[in-house]
Amino acid sequence: MFSISKEYAPPFEMIAPFFKVGTFFYLAGVIFLLFLDPGSSYTDMHIVGWAHWFLLGFVMMIIFGAMAQLVPVVVEVGHFSVDLYLIIWPLLMAGTMIMSAGFVFAPGILPYGGVLVLVAMVIFLYDTTMTLKKVQYISLTVKTVAAANLFLLSGIITGFVMSLAIGEGISVDINKWLSVHAVLVLGGYVTLTIIGLSLILLPMFGLSHGFNETPINRAFKLMIAGVLGYFFSALVGIEWGNYLSLVVMFVAVGFYLQQIVVIYKTRARKENDIWAKSMFFGYGSLFAALALGALWFLTGAERLLLDAAWFLIMGFFTFLINGHLYKIIPFLVWFKRYSPLVGKERVPMLHEMYPKKEAEYEFIFSALGVAIAGIGILFGSATLFKAGVSFLIVGAGFMFYSVVWMINYGKDKE
Repeated sequence: MFSISKEYAPPFEMIAPFFKVGTFFYLAGVIFLLFLDPGSSYTDMHIVGWAHWFLLGFVMMIIFGAMAQLVPVVVEVGHFSVDLYLIIWPLLMAGTMIMSAGFVFAPGILPYGGVLVLVAMVIFLYDTTMTLKKVQYISLTVKTVAAANLFLLSGIITGFVMSLAIGEGISVDINKWLSVHAVLVLGGYVTLTIIGLSLILLPMFGLSHGFNETPINRAFKLMIAGVLGYFFSALVGIEWGNYLSLVVMFVAVGFYLQQIVVIYKTRARKENDIWAKSMFFGYGSLFAALALGALWFLTGAERLLLDAAWFLIMGFFTFLINGHLYKIIPFLVWFKRYSPLVGKERVPMLHEMYPKKEAEYEFIFSALGVAIAGIGILFGSATLFKAGVSFLIVGAGFMFYSVVWMINYGKDKE
């Protein structure tokens, strides 16, 4: 647990656009899934375009917004320059749209979108790095944020170079660097960020304390070793090194899951609210992704790899993000609009500050959608895949509604 102080948190109005824009990208992204062929290769430009739309516009946008709030509060120092967040989300939004359109329709515009994304991320990394330089106590969360930022910088540079290769025709082995780009961003940045924030958010929302942190420390070290190993193996062309690095990353995720079980067993809050249900499904999806990934590792069947990526992105990343939004947004709204009223009038509890029925509908439709579409990918059934996507679209609609509802809660108090 940690102390919370308004002194370090940026204004909510500055961060709210990240959540609104991010969930819009999520809703649009699941609609776009209707136009994808589940039997396509992961190198298909339509798949690549969708992946960048979803991962940059939704996953990265929400993570940046959450990090803007959580990093200064957790490390108890103010942002180096919080005003930079006013330009990060518009740049990232525009760059994502241009890049996604470039992959699908016009490769020539890819570098322009790539530049905007690169600038947005460099600004984010600059502020985060300069903020962390003021920290005196180096916790595991601080270490994961620092390491994740280095991997993100490496990932976006390799991604930008590949966009130049596609858009301008410069000589780059895209097949070689595509996997490196994915490992740096998904393994090095997203997963490490989740590992670091899990040590803060899960105990805080589950009321867990006094647990053993050995598994998550091992996960942190092994994930860094695996990502670095993959990068250098790909750089010098050692194929067996790539496979060994993937095994190390698998083991790292295994230790992370062990830590989640430890935190779950020590939690004081037993209520299975929408956040808890989302966590259960998210971590179940991560386990499914690991199992499918292991089968792909043994068989080499690309369909297994695609299905593993589906459960990782749509099951694990998405449910962890959406589940935490039901906690983070009400907390930020309460802190802004109701904390000054404590002791003067009745203020709402956090569990009153999200639409419960819509949240339940979001969870049910989204979970069914992920499961049905995942089966469709596994068996190459376009019908099952699109049926699952249809459920996902309904769930995403409820999610978008819920986010807007939560952000506007108590607006009359301003």
